[in-house]
Amino acid sequence: MRCAVCKNGETKQGKSVITLTKGKLVFVFKNVPAQICHDCSEEYINEDVTKILLQTANESFKKGVAFDMRDWDEFP
Repeated sequence: MRCAVCKNGETKQGKSVITLTKGKLVFVFKNVPAQICHDCSEEYINEDVTKILLQTANESFKKGVAFDMRDWDEFP
């Protein structure tokens, strides 16, 4: 796919680190599958992956967790 940010690069499959914050919660996901632009390094996360990340972070937030770090490989 052509990069929407730099308009020059093409993306390829890779892995990303995603950090989400909500209130006092800081959630870090490692090795998240992403499409990454080879020119500008912009990262694109698909909708299904995004839903899982947000749902997981919201569950931790509701439990009062302040910091959580997970590896994508932990998810089914």
